[in-house]
Amino acid sequence: MEAHMVRFFCFMWYAGGLIKQACISCQSPTETPIFQVLLPLQKIHRMPEKNKAVFLDRDGVLNREMGDYVRRIEDFHILDNFEALRILQDKGYLLLVATNQGGLAKGWYSENELAKMHKSLKETYHQHGVEITDFFYCPHHPNFTGDCDCRKPKPGLLLQGIEKYNLDPAKSYFIGDRERDVEAGTAAGVKGILIDSDQPISEVLDLID
Repeated sequence: MEAHMVRFFCFMWYAGGLIKQACISCQSPTETPIFQVLLPLQKIHRMPEKNKAVFLDRDGVLNREMGDYVRRIEDFHILDNFEALRILQDKGYLLLVATNQGGLAKGWYSENELAKMHKSLKETYHQHGVEITDFFYCPHHPNFTGDCDCRKPKPGLLLQGIEKYNLDPAKSYFIGDRERDVEAGTAAGVKGILIDSDQPISEVLDLID
């Protein structure tokens, strides 16, 4: 008979979508262990927890509604929603802008001018302790560039944000001043909140958990 006998059992099972593996080895106390546990149970990897966000339309929500696309930085007037968005930020919501910018397709303003507006918006809110995480915009217009998947009321812009920031749609919201915003949110699985143009966001905070 050999000086020692080694019995090695490996088993695998599925629990909550995770594979657990363990190995058990038996050996004489005087022998050097031959096998060690390959994957300790305490090191089971968990799926990363999903984030939550409040999507925000731009014109009429974050800046003053001008009746049509804002074409110049000089006409871009930021609304005072600083405290309201700070409250949402403190609740753990990412703040994401989702806006139709068909004026680009019409040639009314350039990508550079649009970037100036978004930079101004981001920097102004930053000065008040609010971080706008990202901007998603549709540069298309059906009369100039044909159909697309991102122009609201289609959910393309929101789906981009959901994928990029690993969002849970069921825990996220979309605040907009047009029915198309609510429709886009519903199509993406996000709860839409309709406000009047330039209405303070503070007046709908009670609709957000």
